[in-house]
Amino acid sequence: MNFDPKPGAVERETGTRPSQLRQWPVQMHLVPPTAPFLNDADLLLAADCVPFAYADFHKDFLRDKALLIGCPKLDDGQAYLRKLTAMLQHNNIRRLTVVHMEVPCCSGLIAIARQALAASGKVIPFETIRIGIQGDRK
Repeated sequence: MNFDPKPGAVERETGTRPSQLRQWPVQMHLVPPTAPFLNDADLLLAADCVPFAYADFHKDFLRDKALLIGCPKLDDGQAYLRKLTAMLQHNNIRRLTVVHMEVPCCSGLIAIARQALAASGKVIPFETIRIGIQGDRK
């Protein structure tokens, strides 16, 4: 698909903004369930495409959060489910937020998060945020 910028979408910015990323790695497959940065964290689970589609991802979503990224369509959803469940069980996660694209395949990330929460036996505040394919918040 080809997208034309919306009128007025070209923004003139000067300077740079600092990254809000607090840890490495960010790929869910690479993060061990007992990674120290997960304990006492607000956890942000983001679909791979979101930071590319949503221009202010760092400013609006990432600040003060531990980040995990993945794609429920291209990656092993059962492996994600097992890993996220273990992360929730082994850590004091304060909040879980899933940021996903509006495309149907991204709903798998929400399902994985809900199933992991249920399997963990913990009650944790949970939120989903949907991003449109043109980068708007839905």
